[in-house]
Amino acid sequence: MMRLDHLAVAAESLEAGRARVEAALGLRLQPGGQHAHFGTHNLLLGLEDGLYLEVIAIDPDAPAPAYPRWFDLDRFSGDPRLHNWICAVDDLDGALLRHPGAGQAVDLARGDLRWRMAVPGSGVLPMDNLFPALIEWQGAAHPAARLAPSGARLSRLVVSHPEAAALKAMFGPELQDARVVFETGPTGLRAEFETPHGLRVIE
Repeated sequence: MMRLDHLAVAAESLEAGRARVEAALGLRLQPGGQHAHFGTHNLLLGLEDGLYLEVIAIDPDAPAPAYPRWFDLDRFSGDPRLHNWICAVDDLDGALLRHPGAGQAVDLARGDLRWRMAVPGSGVLPMDNLFPALIEWQGAAHPAARLAPSGARLSRLVVSHPEAAALKAMFGPELQDARVVFETGPTGLRAEFETPHGLRVIE
C-alpha cells in the first residue's frame, strides 16, 4: 500500500519558497536541513494527520552532484510551486517491481533520519513528474513528529494531467486516500488546506 507522506514545493531559492508558502498559508515554516547526496536543502511545515510540507531548493553552498538531482530540480525555474507529492511504502523494493519507472532505491540521511527513496536516473518521475516519489522510512523517526503543530490540515490534493485516468490506473488498489483526486486537465498539482485562517491553497 502507498500512504501520502508529504508534499514538496520546489523553488529556485529557499527564501523565495518561504515567501510563497508563508503568504499562501499564513503560517511560518520551520528549519529543515541539508541533503548532501543531492546538494539540496529544505524548510518544513508540520500538518495534521502525520503529514508535512517541505520547500526544497538547490543548496548554493553545496557541491553539485555528478548525477541529476531528485525532483527534477536541475531543470526547475520560475516561481515556487507545488511540484511533487511523496508516498510512503513499507517495501520499496517490492513497490519498484510494480513501478519500475519510479526509479532506483537510494539510501539517504539527514541528521539522525534515515530513509530510502526511489529516484529515476534522469531525476524525472513518470507522467511529467506527477507520479509520486516513493519513500521508505528506516526506523520510527519521521520529520512530521518533530515539527510544531501548525493547525493546518490537507483537505484535498488535486493531481491534474491530460492523461489523469491513465495516471490513476497506475496505482490500482495500492493508493486508498480520499484526499487525492485525479482530474483531467493541464499538468499540475493543487493542495487545499484547512488552516486557522480558513481555506488556503498552494499550486
